[in-house]
Amino acid sequence: MIKLLIIGLGGFVGAIARYGISGVVQRYGGGFPLGTMAVNVLGCAIIGGFLYLVETRAVMAPNLRLFLGVGILGAFTTFSTFGYETIELLGDRQIGFALLNIAGNLVLGLGAVWLGRTIMRALQF
Repeated sequence: MIKLLIIGLGGFVGAIARYGISGVVQRYGGGFPLGTMAVNVLGCAIIGGFLYLVETRAVMAPNLRLFLGVGILGAFTTFSTFGYETIELLGDRQIGFALLNIAGNLVLGLGAVWLGRTIMRALQF
């Protein structure tokens, strides 16, 4: 139960950070979703450095890793996890899985957005 609380508190911080940063950056987007892109790219850079330190230096207690990695970064952007996992697959020379991960997330994610919108439209919500 304590782990869930730790993750939830981190998630609160990450969600607020995402909202704030994307809002500030979006002012310069001119109609393009620049705020979302900025948060996703920043999240990818942070998770790359964070997990490098965790994996190679063992510098973090498990609960702090949950708070920062799963909580804050998880709420800040799940795109960072997607980026990290894809790079790991490429680093492990699992090119097929990396490409499947990229294509699957892109095609299935966009398809799911379309499907959700289509269902709600059909139900007249």
